[in-house]
Amino acid sequence: METVIDRLRTWDDPTVRYQARLVLDGAEPDTTEMRALADQVRSSPDCCAVIDGSFVDPRHPYRKWQGAHWALVQLAERGHPGGDPRLQQVQEIVFAWILSPAFLKPNWTVSIEEQPDRVRRCASMEGNVLWASLQLGLMDERLQTLADRLGTLQWPDGGWNCDVRPQARHSSLVETVLGLRGLSAWVQATGDETAAQTLERGLELLLSHHLLFHRDGALIVPNWGPRPDKIGFPIRFLDVLLVLELMADADCLDDPRCDRAIDLLLSKRTTDGGFPMEVRRAKTATEICSNCSFAQWGPGGKTRTNPWVTIRAERVLRAAGHREQTR
Repeated sequence: METVIDRLRTWDDPTVRYQARLVLDGAEPDTTEMRALADQVRSSPDCCAVIDGSFVDPRHPYRKWQGAHWALVQLAERGHPGGDPRLQQVQEIVFAWILSPAFLKPNWTVSIEEQPDRVRRCASMEGNVLWASLQLGLMDERLQTLADRLGTLQWPDGGWNCDVRPQARHSSLVETVLGLRGLSAWVQATGDETAAQTLERGLELLLSHHLLFHRDGALIVPNWGPRPDKIGFPIRFLDVLLVLELMADADCLDDPRCDRAIDLLLSKRTTDGGFPMEVRRAKTATEICSNCSFAQWGPGGKTRTNPWVTIRAERVLRAAGHREQTR
């Protein structure tokens, strides 16, 4: 009987087929089959549309969700294999923005005189650039600056927050998860011991909350964004799948404090054995518009299997020791 994994291997989008073979089957990328499939990904209409779209308005790299910053993120989420020289051009647009002196001044970065140890920064920005660059094979010495910045600006409790209100004295898990995802990729790529210490402090913050929950057991629901018990894609901030992917990357899934989130993820399996995109965070468009993507991202809704979400969920569950038979 054909399983959902079998269907992913023959999906009409080459990026899904490539990721299914690479992530779920453990195929070696340097084979004739995988090199040919990688070439199909690089030339695929959706990947090219995301790259080309990032050049339309390079003055606004953080335009949601079509600027160069989000182009890198979406290409990494899509599983682009790298190796396209245009990717470096996109990265250069991002570096010009995130490494500029203005980036460490208001409104991007806010300091409160009475709270010198709680500088307000959207750590998701540095985290996204670190993670996406490394996923796309864009290692660059300037990434060290971003990793160091996250360490310097880490709050006492181990995370980050961009809430400019003085009464905000605890980290935001929304900002913290993506900052840590970038640091985890950086530590794995470089062995940076200082970054590893920053990463460890942040992971403990998440684990102390069982990843998504208050001390009393209630779900943490941020003031901004969808509920974290719903899987959002392709633009991601805080949800059960993303935080479990981080724990898989950091080799922390054996910590029992991940169990509740794992059970929540398992409960979302669709009738055909896959996993859904419960919240579509970008609508597909061919022009620049708010909250749009130049790419298509497959089926949405809580009962329909989404290929990219399924690949990521299966990776997490396998890493956690859940190898249930998919239908």
